[in-house]
Amino acid sequence: MSNPTIENLVIIGSGPAGYTAAIYAARANLKPLMFEGFQAGGLPGGQLMTTTEVENFPGFPEGITGPKLMERMKGQAERWGTECYTEDVTFVDLSQRPFIVRSEEREVKAHSIIIATGATAKRLRLPSEEQYWSNGISACAICDGATPMFIGEELAVVGGGDSAAEEAVYLTKYGSHVHLLVRSEQMRASKTMQDRVLNNPKITVHWNSEPVDVFGENNWMTGVKVRDTRSGEERDLEAKGMFYAIGHTPNTSLFKGQLELDSVGYIITKPDSVATSVEGVYAAGDVQDHEYRQAITAAGTGCMAALLAERWLSGSNLIQEYHQKSGSEQAVTQTTETKTATPDTVTTFNIQSTRHIGGYALRKLFHESDRLIMVKYVAPGCGPCHTLKPILDKIVDEYDGKIHFIEIDIDAEPDIAANAQVTGTPTVQFFKDRELLTQMKGIKQKSEFRKAIESYLPATV
Repeated sequence: MSNPTIENLVIIGSGPAGYTAAIYAARANLKPLMFEGFQAGGLPGGQLMTTTEVENFPGFPEGITGPKLMERMKGQAERWGTECYTEDVTFVDLSQRPFIVRSEEREVKAHSIIIATGATAKRLRLPSEEQYWSNGISACAICDGATPMFIGEELAVVGGGDSAAEEAVYLTKYGSHVHLLVRSEQMRASKTMQDRVLNNPKITVHWNSEPVDVFGENNWMTGVKVRDTRSGEERDLEAKGMFYAIGHTPNTSLFKGQLELDSVGYIITKPDSVATSVEGVYAAGDVQDHEYRQAITAAGTGCMAALLAERWLSGSNLIQEYHQKSGSEQAVTQTTETKTATPDTVTTFNIQSTRHIGGYALRKLFHESDRLIMVKYVAPGCGPCHTLKPILDKIVDEYDGKIHFIEIDIDAEPDIAANAQVTGTPTVQFFKDRELLTQMKGIKQKSEFRKAIESYLPATV
C-alpha cells in the first residue's frame, strides 16, 4: 500500500481541469500521478460525464458528447505518461512535506498537489425525495432519461441555468412533454439555450415555481407538488420523472482546516493565480471557480496549475524528470481507441463466448446457458456507464469462460429494459437458471462485482 517514491505531482480529481493539468505536467516530464475519483463527489471525468452535446468547446464545430470529450482528454494525458487511478482520495495531509495523499488502495507522498475535485450536484431534500430517488427523481437526465418508465410520459426539470435548459431539451427525445420549473421570472441560461427551450413546443416553462414535494403510487413517482414563489399557492403537476439541475457544492471536505476556503466552501486562490494558501498546492476548475464554471475555463486553470507547479518544483530543486520512451506515445494512443461493437445475430452468436451484445444473445443465453449470466444495461451518452466499462472489462476477463456477459443498450432495446424493470443506468443484473438473482445499480468497486460472481459460481469453478 505504501509507496516510498516521492512523486513530483499528484493530481486529485479529473475532468477538464485535472486532465489538462495532467497533459501539461506529463509533457513537462513530471510523470504526474492522478487520482481520478470514483464515487465521492461525482464521477471520474467530472460533470461533463453527465452532459450530452458539448457545443462550445473550441475545436469541435460539430459538437462532442461530454463523456467522449473526457475520454479523449484522459487518453491524451495517459499518452504522455500520466498514471491514473480510478480511486477516491480519503485523506490528505498538507501540514508536512512531502505531502501525504491516501486512498483505500494506496498511500503516496508528493512534493506538489493540484486539486481538481470539482463540485457535486445539489439535491432539494424534499420530504419524499429518498422514497422516490431512482424511482422517478434523478440528478442526471443523460444517465436516466432513456429509462423505459420515462418514455412517452410527462417529465419535469428543476432549474433555470444552462444545465436545466440542456436537460429539458434532451428529455424531449423521450418524454411526451417536459415542464421546466424556474423559481424566478427569468432563466440564468445563455441566450442560445433559452431560445431552444422557449421555441420547443414540447417544453413548458413554469415561472416563479418551485417543487415542495413529490407523490406517487406503487413506489414510482407520478407527480410534483409545486408552489408559486409569489403567492405561495400550491398545485399538483403530473409528471412521471423529475430531474434536478439546481447547482453544485464544491468538493472540499478533505481540505477544511488545511486550506483557506470561502464561506460556501470554494478554495480561495491568490489574485490572478491558482495558487492556494499552502505553497506547492494549486486548485483548478470548479473547486475554485464559482463564477464561470465552464469546461474551457476549467481546462485553462488546469494549464495554469501545471505550469505553476512545474515552476515551483524547479525553483525548489525538487524535480525528478521522467523522459518518454521512444514509440511509447503511439502505443498508448492505440490502446485508447474506442472499438465499435455490434449486437449478436443468428449468424454471429456463439454460446461458448463470454462476451455478448444485444437482446438476441440475452434471450438465447437466458433459455439455453447453464452459466451465470451478467447483464449490463447502458444508455447513450451515459457518463457512469463509461466509468463502469473498464471496471467490468477487468472483471469479465477474470471469469472468461465461466460466465456470460451481455451489454444491453436501453435506448436501442427499450422493451428488454422494461421487462427487466430497469429504472436507470448503469444497472447490472445476474441471472442463473432463468432466475434473477440480484441487481446492482450505479458504479461499484471491482471487489463488489467479484464477490457477487463468486457467491453464485459453483464451488468447483
